[in-house]
Amino acid sequence: MDQPSSQTDVFAFFEGLSAEDHAGADARRIDTHANVVFLIGNKAYKIKRDVRFPFLDYSTLALRETACKAEIEFNRPNAPQIYLRAVPLTREANGEIALAGSGDVVEWAVEMNRFDGADELDAVADRGPLGPALCEQLADMMLNAHDVAPLRPGAGFHEELSSYVEQNEAAFHEHPDLYPAEEVRHLTDTARTTLASLHELILWRGEEGLVRRCHGDAHLRNIALIEGAPVLFDAVEFSDAIATGDILYDLAFLLMDLWERGQLTAANRIFNRYLDKSRIDRQPEGLAALPFYLMMRAAIRSKIAASAALNQSDEDLKREQQEQARTYFRFALDFLSPSRPHLVAIGGLSGTGKTTLSYAIAPEIGRAPGARVLRTDVMRKRLLDLPETQKAPSEAYSPEASAKVYRTLEEALQSVLASGHSAVFDAVFAKPHERTAAEDIAARVEGGFTGLWLTASPEVLKARVSDRKGDASDATADVIDIQLGYELGDMTWAQVDAGGSAQETAARALKVLTKD
Repeated sequence: MDQPSSQTDVFAFFEGLSAEDHAGADARRIDTHANVVFLIGNKAYKIKRDVRFPFLDYSTLALRETACKAEIEFNRPNAPQIYLRAVPLTREANGEIALAGSGDVVEWAVEMNRFDGADELDAVADRGPLGPALCEQLADMMLNAHDVAPLRPGAGFHEELSSYVEQNEAAFHEHPDLYPAEEVRHLTDTARTTLASLHELILWRGEEGLVRRCHGDAHLRNIALIEGAPVLFDAVEFSDAIATGDILYDLAFLLMDLWERGQLTAANRIFNRYLDKSRIDRQPEGLAALPFYLMMRAAIRSKIAASAALNQSDEDLKREQQEQARTYFRFALDFLSPSRPHLVAIGGLSGTGKTTLSYAIAPEIGRAPGARVLRTDVMRKRLLDLPETQKAPSEAYSPEASAKVYRTLEEALQSVLASGHSAVFDAVFAKPHERTAAEDIAARVEGGFTGLWLTASPEVLKARVSDRKGDASDATADVIDIQLGYELGDMTWAQVDAGGSAQETAARALKVLTKD
């Protein structure tokens, strides 16, 4: 791509710098359609190309200055470890380019601290499954980003989504070799119908403060591990419209990216922990929009891959990008496929491994990103406004307090199931009426139901609760002794031996589920 002379000079300036000038790793240049990034020592410098596209305009120095300053503004709240300043490039009296010199400003750059590309989350995910601790951190990362994101109305967001549906259709029809016309029509028609049905919900979520000026591009490659913690960077700075959306639409990019890579457990864990930790009590209703949001993220990634393949001269890379386009398109279709909601209730005395099993099977239940897991232990602490790992007072376990926990969860579960999403209900369920109430929830929304009762020896139960750390459960060995005296009544749920390993228990539970 030809560049104006000022940019050519600026690029030459950065290419002339050596790692020794800034100390650290070797220098490297990275070119994209809209930016050029120079990695030099322990710093990185991003220059906006002198270009104009339908979705961004960097065609004047003033616009590039604004964009560089906006990039700092929108990224520093999430990534202060990375983003330093918008810095001018000047032409000095001797005609040479300088960084923040005293001459006339000829260009602007975003100055950042450099990090290792191996620590970007897409590279981390390629090396193996993301563990529970990292998923917990990622849920916190997204929650923190959304908490500080500016509020926006829902009407504009809905209009943008509608335009994306039409843009996607046009883009797909440009590549008949990748996208069968009948499947494009099916996806577009389903997307239009679904979005129309979500209109009032999206407007309501805007009124509730759930539509915000978010990151806008929160996929794996825009997250890096820095000092062991995930950091969200490279937010959309060039378009308020593109960055504005439902917070679940912002989260959906990360979930979709993990789902497409086969990291189903991580996607489900982040999804659940994000909702567990959200202080917004009306979140369950929003799950009705999540399949559409996942579809939109996949569809956009698909058309970008198709466009990249069209301009690719390397035949191997071209085939890879074409296959990626097809894969994302298949996921887009799958995300909007009809799915009957299913409730799985998992009961058993403390220490039977209900929560471990819940998270093990949730990714396999219902539509992406798997079932919503709701736990009495978590809800009890939420109602008390206590951190999950802080011990609750004894009165929190009174019959009246426990009944309130169950009622609150039953209401949340009904909202989840009514939205078309499946759920796992994790509770002791020692009383017959509690089990009947769980079955009634699924019946009211015409959903499927499976009840699982986990069993294990008293010795196993006591050993497990004694070893438990960092969990919402307050159960102790003394609690086990009390529970062992419960009169359970007629047990109609499928009994699952949970005395062995977590993997063995999950296999037994899934065997029961596949029969239902």
